[in-house]
Amino acid sequence: MADEDDEVEVKKSPLLKIILIAVLGLLVVVGSVIGTLFFAGFFDKKASDPVAEVLATEARADGAAAAPTEAKGGGAPAPAAAAGGAGAPPGGAQAGGPPRPQPKARQAPDRVRFEQTYLELERPLLANVTNSRKVIQVRIAVMTHYDERVFNNVKKHEFPIRSAVLDVMRQATEADIAKSTFRVELAEKIRLTMNALLEKYEDFGGIEEVHFTEFVFQ
Repeated sequence: MADEDDEVEVKKSPLLKIILIAVLGLLVVVGSVIGTLFFAGFFDKKASDPVAEVLATEARADGAAAAPTEAKGGGAPAPAAAAGGAGAPPGGAQAGGPPRPQPKARQAPDRVRFEQTYLELERPLLANVTNSRKVIQVRIAVMTHYDERVFNNVKKHEFPIRSAVLDVMRQATEADIAKSTFRVELAEKIRLTMNALLEKYEDFGGIEEVHFTEFVFQ
C-alpha cells in the first residue's frame, strides 16, 4: 500500500507544478497590465460624463451672456433702457426675451449756422406820402445768407429795384405811418418786392431781411 501511495504522489507532483506555473504566469501578466495603467495615470482620472460636460458648457455660456456690457468710451456698464421710455430704441426685445442691443454712442455734429452778410444801398430813397404834403426818406440795408451773387444782382438791377421800392413807399398814408407796426410791415413789403424783381431777372431772390438804417418822416 505504501508503494501505491508513493506512486500517486509522484504522478500528482508534475500536474501541480504546471498549475502553479500557469497561475504565476497569469499573475505576472495581470500585474504588468495594472502597473502599465497605473503609471499611465489611468486611475487618476474619472471617466468623463458627456452629459455633464454639455451642461457645464451651457452654464458657462449663459454666465458670459448675462455679464453686463460696458459702454464704449466709458468704464461703467450702460444702463438698460426702460420699456417704452424715451431712450429705448425702436423694435427692441420684449421683457424676458434676449438682451436688448445697447445703443452705439455717436458724436453729434455742431448745429449748422449760416453767416449773415449785409449790403446798404448807396443813396437814400425819398417818397411822398399818399394824400399828404409830407414825405418819407429812408436808407435801407439788405441781409442774405447766400453768397455775393445776391448782392451783385442787387447792384446790377438797382434802378428797377429803387423804382419798385419807391412805389411801395408812396402807398403809405399818414394813418399807416402812425401805426406802431408800420416800419416792420414796410420792411417786409420792400423785401417781397425786391425778391420778386430779382426772381424775374435772375430766377433767384435771396434777400431775407430788410433793415432801415435811416428813417425820416416829415
